[in-house]
Amino acid sequence: MSKFLIDKYASLEAYTPGEQPRDMQYVKLNTNESPYPASPGVVAGISAEEVARLNLYPDPECKLLKEKLAAHYGVGYENIFVSNGSDEILSFAFMAFCSEQTGAVFPNISYGFYKVYGDLYGVDYTQAKLREDFTIDVNDYIGVNKTVVIANPNAPTGLSLSVEDIGRICASNPDNVVLIDEAYIDFGGKSCVGLVGKYDNLLVVRTYSKSRSMAGARLGFAIASKEIIGDLNRIKYSTNPYNINRLTLIAGAAAIDDNDYYADCCKKVAATREYAKSRLTDLGFTYLDSVANFIFARSDKIDGGEYYRKLKQNGVLVRHFSDPLISDFVRITVGTREQMDILFEKTEKILSEV
Repeated sequence: MSKFLIDKYASLEAYTPGEQPRDMQYVKLNTNESPYPASPGVVAGISAEEVARLNLYPDPECKLLKEKLAAHYGVGYENIFVSNGSDEILSFAFMAFCSEQTGAVFPNISYGFYKVYGDLYGVDYTQAKLREDFTIDVNDYIGVNKTVVIANPNAPTGLSLSVEDIGRICASNPDNVVLIDEAYIDFGGKSCVGLVGKYDNLLVVRTYSKSRSMAGARLGFAIASKEIIGDLNRIKYSTNPYNINRLTLIAGAAAIDDNDYYADCCKKVAATREYAKSRLTDLGFTYLDSVANFIFARSDKIDGGEYYRKLKQNGVLVRHFSDPLISDFVRITVGTREQMDILFEKTEKILSEV
């Protein structure tokens, strides 16, 4: 680091994104991207004519996209916030609703950015331990009087809380924001968006990166009370009013119009996920019962780190975490049936050599 970095940032442990290697062609099952391309309407919307208009600033209010999102999710226009990826909403939420005094609580095994943002913004946070079966203990979040942050389904486990449990958490923390990160909800979980009208402290965060095949476009959105959305807009207009580029706004609106296409893609991913679970069982793996677009699996025949490295040598990328609590596991993104069959072919080869 340089001598210019101020002390409070010197000890930050930055988030480590999934590998994006360029040294060879890989079957890429490591970053939970969709294996399916953007919809025809999205592709058509990003026309040469629109590209030629990149000399103009985008709409800072994102009006058309917000109108379409509000209509699609059955909420008011004032209940929608859009952002440069859902990570930006998480950043704004930690900035706006957490502090040394307010504090935050989130699972000890979850999306790595929660801890990074907690450290970045000097938040007094608690990491609640998962149960031995890797499920979230709802009682750890009841009446805590802190900002609650939960990924549902959780990552990297893929396990999900019920809408009823989320309602209990909201009801027991009326003076604190409850942020539910629904990045993977479209692959089999139950969304709690319907609770927004009941609990004015609920902030639901969604992304286009997974179920809408737009990880490269960087688009996220939030659904919450008018007051929470106003708080997020206050942060946005104090940092970057033009936070979403013109082409992403067009793509985001077109994707809502093509919702049937994406719903079908999610069904295919879910079907492939169940097929993959069956194949993993045949290979002697155990796994958590994920409802997301990934599977968290381990084998007693090979260490998680070794399995990850040998797969990479064989042209398949999965995600491995060094945390001792989960280092036996790898997280496998659900790709196409053909991609998964390559994974299993390589796995059979690796296990035969162990």
